[in-house]
Amino acid sequence: MFYMVVETYRDGPGPGYKRAGKRGRMLPEALRYIDSWVVDDERLDRCSQLTETDDRGLLDAWRARWADLVEFDVFPVIGSGEAARRTSAR
Repeated sequence: MFYMVVETYRDGPGPGYKRAGKRGRMLPEALRYIDSWVVDDERLDRCSQLTETDDRGLLDAWRARWADLVEFDVFPVIGSGEAARRTSAR
């Protein structure tokens, strides 16, 4: 299953990038990072990451490692082709 993780940095992006530089993404082994995008504004304090896992609990474990620096919103997502197929089936 794919998940879009929307992160908002509590105190700006600096502390998060510093930790990531030292410790990496700190992802549990079976949680796959695919790609990420940062909102292009002066703050640079919101990031969306596409991840994949069969175990939703791994996202909670990963979020706990960053909870002091980041607020998270997590959404299960599907591709637009699958959404079109489901819409057509109605």
